Amino acid sequence: MPAVDITPLRQRNFRLLWSAGTISITGDWALRVALPIYVLRLTGSPAAVSGIVLAGFLASLLFGTVAGAYVDRWDRRRVVVVINVVQALALLPLLAADSPGRLPVVITVAFAESALAQFFGPAENALVPRLVTAGQLAAANSLNSLGNWIGRLAGPAAGGLVTAALGLRGATILDAGTFAVAAAACALITGRHRADRGDDRSRRLFRELAEGLRAITGNRIARAIGIFLTVTAIGEGMMLTLFAVYVTRGLHAGSRPMGWMLCAQAAGGILGGLAGARAAGRFRPVALAATCMALFGLLDLAIFNYPRWTIALWPAIVLFFLVGIPGCVGYVAMLTLFQLQAPDRLRGRMYAVLSVGQATAGMLGAAVAGVLGQRVSVLSLLTAQGAGYLLAALLLRLLAGRGPDSLAGPDSLAGPAAGRQPLRRSTSARRIAHDSSSSTLPGCGLRKRLTSIATSARSHRMR
Repeated sequence: MPAVDITPLRQRNFRLLWSAGTISITGDWALRVALPIYVLRLTGSPAAVSGIVLAGFLASLLFGTVAGAYVDRWDRRRVVVVINVVQALALLPLLAADSPGRLPVVITVAFAESALAQFFGPAENALVPRLVTAGQLAAANSLNSLGNWIGRLAGPAAGGLVTAALGLRGATILDAGTFAVAAAACALITGRHRADRGDDRSRRLFRELAEGLRAITGNRIARAIGIFLTVTAIGEGMMLTLFAVYVTRGLHAGSRPMGWMLCAQAAGGILGGLAGARAAGRFRPVALAATCMALFGLLDLAIFNYPRWTIALWPAIVLFFLVGIPGCVGYVAMLTLFQLQAPDRLRGRMYAVLSVGQATAGMLGAAVAGVLGQRVSVLSLLTAQGAGYLLAALLLRLLAGRGPDSLAGPDSLAGPAAGRQPLRRSTSARRIAHDSSSSTLPGCGLRKRLTSIATSARSHRMR
C-alpha cells in the first residue's frame, strides 16, 4: 500500500481543520444513510426524495451567488466556526419528523443546511492554502480527501447502528454532535485568515461576483474544471434522488446493504487517498484527472447495469470499492489544479461560481429523476449518470489542454498561517499558473460540501 505524505499534519492549524472535517463528515454520512431510506419508506415516493434534493440545490443556487463574495470579506476561520455551530442547531427540527405530514420539516432542514454549506465550503477550501506551503498543497488535499473517505467509511456504519437502535432521531443527534465538536476544533485555529485583497478596496457585491466569474472563464484550466463539474452535477442530482430507489428496487435491498456499499466505496477512497498525492506528483495532472474520471464513469456504468442480469449484492460491493479509487485520485489532482489557478482574494468567489453552476445543473438532474422516477427504469436513468462522467472527462482533457507537468513545487504559495499574511507566489507557482493560462489566476477546491467538488465538495454526494 502506498505511503501517505502526512507532512501537512505537522502544521497545528491544518491538523485542527483536518480533524474537524473528518469528524463532522462522519456525522453527515450517518444521517445521509438514514434520511433517504427513511423518507422513501415514510412516503413511498421517489418524488419526495427529489423534493429534498431540489431544496438543497435551490439553496445552493440562491446563496451560492453571494456566499463566496462575503467569505472573501470575512475571516475564514470565524466563518467555519460559526457555520458549524449553526448547522448543528439547524438539524434539530428533524427530531420532530415522524410522519408523512412532517415532510416539509425535512425539506426545510435540507434547504437550511445547504444554504449554510455555501458559506462553509468556500471558507474551508480557501483556508487550506493558507495553512500549508505550496509544496504541501497536493499532500494536504490528499489528506483531506482521505479524511472524507474515513468519515464515509465510519459514518454509514455508525448511522446504520444508530438508526437501527434509535431511528432518524439518533442519526440526527449524532450529526449535530459532530458539528459541535468540529466547531470547537476550528475555534482553536490560530491567526487571522481574512483574504488578502491587495489594492482592491471595492465592496460592491455584484462587481465582486463578476470578478469571480471572469477569473474562471479567463483561465483555461479553471474553465475546463468548471465545465466538468457542471456536466457531472446533472448526473449527481439524479444520483442523489435515485440512489435509495436503486438499492431498494434495483437490488431489492435495504438500509444495511446500502451502508455496506457506501463503506466499500469509502475503503476504495481511502486507498485512493493514500495514493493521491504521490500520483499527482508523478503524472501530468490534467491527464491524470481526466483518466481517473473516465474510469470512474465506466465503473458507474457497470454498477448501474449489472442488476439487469442478477441482483446479487457482492458485485455492487466490489464495484463500489473499485470506483472509490479513481474518484479519489482524480479529485486530488483536480482540486490542487484548481487551487493553483486563483489569487487568495478571489478564491471564495471562484468557489461560489462553481457552486452556482453545480446547483443549477443538479436541480435539473433531480427534477428529471423526480418526474421520470416512476415511469422509467432506475437503471436506465442512472446509466445516464455514468455516461455523463465519460463525456465530462473527455471535455476536461480537450478543454484544459496539456496543463502543467506536475503539481509538485517546493516553494510556498502561502506560508503556515500562524497570524501571517500569505507569502508572494513563488517563481515555481507563477510558472505553473502561466503555463496553464495567459492570465495568472489560482484556484479552488471542493471538499466535504461540494455537494458538495463536487465537492464537492466537502461536495454532498450520495455515493
